[in-house]
Amino acid sequence: MNQSYQNTAPPDLAHLQATMRTIELACSSIQMHVNPSAAEATILSLSQSPQPYQACQFILENSQMPNARFQAAGAIRDAAIREWGFLSTDDKKGLISFCLCFVMQHASSAEGYVQAKVASVAAQLLKRGWLEFTAADKGTFFSQVNQAVAGSHGLDMQFAGIIFLESLVSEFSPSTSTAMGLPKEFHDQCQTSLELDYLKSLYGWAQDAASSVTNRIIASDSAIPEAKVCSAALRLMLQILNWDFRCSKSTVEIGRRGMGVLGVKNDSYSARKTECNLVQPGPSWCDVLITSGHVGWLLRLYGALRQKFSCKGYWLDCPLAVSARKLIVQFCSLTGNIFPADNGHMQGQHLLQLLSGVVEWIDPPDAVAKSIQNGKSDSELLDGCHALLSMAAVTSPLMFDQLLKPIRPYGTLHLLYALMSEVVKDIMENHTEEETWSWVARDVLLDTWTTILMLLDSTSRDALLPSEGISAAANLFALIVESELKAASASAFSDDNDADYFQASITAMDERLSSYALVARAALDATVPLLVRLFSERFARLHQGRGICDPTQILEELYSLLLITGHVLADEWQGETPLVPMAIQTQFMDVVESENHPVVVLSGSIIRFSEQSLDTEMRTSFFSPRLMEAVIWFLARWSCTYLMPHEESKGNNLTIDNFKERQPESELSKKMLFSVFGDNDQGKFVLDVIVRIATVSLVSYPGEKNLQELTCNQLLHGLARRKNVRVHLLNLDSWRNLANAFTNERILLSLNPVHQRSLAQTLALSASGMRNSEESNQFIRNVASHMTTYLLQLSVKDDLKKVAQQPDIILLVSCLLERLRGVASASEPRIQKAIYEMGFSVLNPILIFLDIYKHESVVVYLLLKFVVDWVDGQIIYLEAHETAAVIDFSMRLLQSYSSHNIGKISVSVSSSLRSEEDTEKYKDLRALLQLLASLCTKDMVDFSSEPVESHGTSISKVVYMGLHIVTPLITLELLKYPKLCHDYFSLLSHLLEVYPEMVMQLNNEAFIHIVGTLDFGLHHQDSEVVDLCLRALKALSSYHYKETGAGKSGLGSYASGYEDLAGNSQEGILGRFLHSLLQFLVFGDYSNDLVSAAADALLPLILCEQSIYQRLANELIESQGNPAFRSRLANAFQFLTSANNLSSTLDRRNYQKFRKNLQSFLVEVRGFLRTI
Repeated sequence: MNQSYQNTAPPDLAHLQATMRTIELACSSIQMHVNPSAAEATILSLSQSPQPYQACQFILENSQMPNARFQAAGAIRDAAIREWGFLSTDDKKGLISFCLCFVMQHASSAEGYVQAKVASVAAQLLKRGWLEFTAADKGTFFSQVNQAVAGSHGLDMQFAGIIFLESLVSEFSPSTSTAMGLPKEFHDQCQTSLELDYLKSLYGWAQDAASSVTNRIIASDSAIPEAKVCSAALRLMLQILNWDFRCSKSTVEIGRRGMGVLGVKNDSYSARKTECNLVQPGPSWCDVLITSGHVGWLLRLYGALRQKFSCKGYWLDCPLAVSARKLIVQFCSLTGNIFPADNGHMQGQHLLQLLSGVVEWIDPPDAVAKSIQNGKSDSELLDGCHALLSMAAVTSPLMFDQLLKPIRPYGTLHLLYALMSEVVKDIMENHTEEETWSWVARDVLLDTWTTILMLLDSTSRDALLPSEGISAAANLFALIVESELKAASASAFSDDNDADYFQASITAMDERLSSYALVARAALDATVPLLVRLFSERFARLHQGRGICDPTQILEELYSLLLITGHVLADEWQGETPLVPMAIQTQFMDVVESENHPVVVLSGSIIRFSEQSLDTEMRTSFFSPRLMEAVIWFLARWSCTYLMPHEESKGNNLTIDNFKERQPESELSKKMLFSVFGDNDQGKFVLDVIVRIATVSLVSYPGEKNLQELTCNQLLHGLARRKNVRVHLLNLDSWRNLANAFTNERILLSLNPVHQRSLAQTLALSASGMRNSEESNQFIRNVASHMTTYLLQLSVKDDLKKVAQQPDIILLVSCLLERLRGVASASEPRIQKAIYEMGFSVLNPILIFLDIYKHESVVVYLLLKFVVDWVDGQIIYLEAHETAAVIDFSMRLLQSYSSHNIGKISVSVSSSLRSEEDTEKYKDLRALLQLLASLCTKDMVDFSSEPVESHGTSISKVVYMGLHIVTPLITLELLKYPKLCHDYFSLLSHLLEVYPEMVMQLNNEAFIHIVGTLDFGLHHQDSEVVDLCLRALKALSSYHYKETGAGKSGLGSYASGYEDLAGNSQEGILGRFLHSLLQFLVFGDYSNDLVSAAADALLPLILCEQSIYQRLANELIESQGNPAFRSRLANAFQFLTSANNLSSTLDRRNYQKFRKNLQSFLVEVRGFLRTI
């Protein structure tokens, strides 16, 4: 076998030594921090030099400096990947062989990181040639590696061979592979090939390697080199089991045939914090993983070592022990059609075998916890918890519980409860800010419960918990609540402001509380009455101690109980129709009176307690802002599920088999639960109470931003967004009082502006619930009149310039603008008329204020955002004459803003001030772009009775005119703001795709600016921005090609050549972008996902500028000094424009052909043209 790159030139020893010394000096400079930039450039030059293989091999074999050898290995990799296309097959195999031989020959080297680097280079080069090499070529390489891994050449080479295989598996796995500038299909093909042809053999080699040394390890009383080999082999086996097996995915559903007992489960539980990867290798792996006795060997190995070294505390955390445990845990995740169709028998035996070994790590839980508290390592317990999580992920709840019973007198769920109990007890006894073993174990065990209990909504009979599991869940929930209440009580008088519990917000605790809720729902017969009792006790203690005892501890406990109960009773509703949890719907079927339904009793007690906040004395005594936050949060979550439920919630059919025979009782229970707080029972009364509580939270707690946010954005908005609740809101005095307070009471003007906007939007949405359209519009007029009247009166004051600059007036104007935005964003057909009138009435004041407040960036931004929200909500409904008025106003607004802001940012100001001004300007310009985008929607969706053109208005002309005004304000610096950049190129791409002919109406300055921004966007780091620019280029070039083909001028002089702002002649934009796009594709760094979009832009550019394309191709070909390169490049360019019967049309089929051609072209030429 060749062991080096075959360079025909004789080696120049002096030159090689000089190169080595240069690289060593550069490495020393970096280590000593002496001119590191120059040193890095020197090292980079080695990678970028043509065919540096001899020098790199010389450094690897002769340098005494490990870092120099490391850099030389990296240079081999970089150069070979770049030059792969013109290396001969012997050269390629020679480089791989050299690296492999180096790794083996220096296996005993102390510099492990150098060995790992060279092994990684060998793996990467082998992958690069994987699809080219024959099976015999691959066999030669693997034969050499197999001999080493088998131990034929000693322990050091055995270890080195395993390290190489680790690198190889890592490179072939997409998630850990190294970028090579090749399409995704290449990596996919390599992955599939290795998986089908070699992966199983590699696992077997690792298994044999570990087996070959275990006897010596077990027999030895001290650490020996064999342990290092065994640990590495176990790591390799774990790495292979973590492989993303794809070849078995098409048949993985076969593994569900035993779903009633065992089977693959959905691994997308949102509440899970701990990673758990299912292992699904397919039936071909059954012999090596299951029937070979491999698992038994692994368990016996760990058990023997554990027993032998149990007195040595350090052993549990040594590499061999850790690797063995991790592999055992991973075997617990084995699932799918690797197991035969035997109703889960083999999988059950497999898991029982594993659990028999794992249980020794975690049982009895109290003894294990005590030993950890006395100093024993926690690693074995935590791995045991992970093993239980993995088993839960591949079994049904019933089967999970059955697993332990053959070896213990209780089920697995009981063990899970006992473990969780010890963990929670430790947390209660040793409450600390630092993350301890019990915290980690709690999260893993909670995830295990979550995994088990998420299946309770399944259609499978066996998804239900056995009675022991229900009892365990009930006991566990009681313990959890006890621990949370203890933590809450302890936090009441804590002086430590950083205490985790005290500072934990509702959202921060949400993940853990969601898991608690699943546990509670598994045993509702016990947990809901428990919550009722806990609330009742604390309510009673609160009233008994009134005026006597400090209520802080009780209030903190109530805060915690409200959060827990809210999660138990209802799920998160945002973005979905809220439904009563299935577990609650199917429980309490023996209840015959609605007032006795435990959920009704629990809900009613909390609502009655919350209602006491309406009493001033009670509010002062008990309802702190913190407790009110929990009250408002609970009411928001609860009301969206239970208050006047939607028909979809009522019609949620039961599907669990166990309840089919009890459908009548179940339907009665559901009807009872839904009717209590429905439209015709207590629903209206409760709604009124909730609205009054919300009003109190806004009026009586000034400055409490979190409380205001919950009230406005969650509670009130959640009520108004539901159509079945809206119809009742405006019939309530409490709602009309809230609207009256909003319009008349200055206390609500102190709300955060964002919350004022939310409240205005909520009130406007509620108007849609009125039966009469005119009444709805009148309500909007009443809500908005105080805003419009004040702004109109202010705008006509004689001393406006003086008055308007007063701080209180600026604040008031800002608040009113936020309110106007809120109403504008609530646009619906039913209330569209009043909202249009509201906005139209303040158009002139808007322009006046834009002039008055031109130096108040906050006010300017609010003015623009109101216009954007108003136009966006109105434009599609407006009649032609109304549209003309809106467009006329929009143009005046754009012109006014432009006149005030062009050149506003001076280069003479400091960089920090300029950055602040840039930020404000960025927000303004983004709003203006959104305004233009909103105007564009009129051409796509229009409900008016006549076309807008009937009034002499053209949307395309207006939007281009707006772009003409805005474009000069958008500098390349401002385009560095991601959101502005995206909005700008989205609008530009849309305009050029829909109205390409309008580009000719831009003046020279605006056109040149747009061309400059397109060039900027083409080289942007955000691939989405690049894609938008490519779409714009495709639109421009295809328009020009089609127009000129029809005998028209197309882009005219812009395509043939034009003068820039300095009067210099410039080539046509199509030729310019053709050159830029070719450079980008051949030499640039970009995602392969962009190649298709680039092909769609490149094809019409080539068709438009064929002579320029030929010139650019010839220049690139002639620039190559190597004749072989020139020939290959010429053939590649010929292939690009002629292969696959490519024609000169711009139809879909031709685009598809050109995409394939470009992919092949880039694979062929990028390797030797592009420098790293």
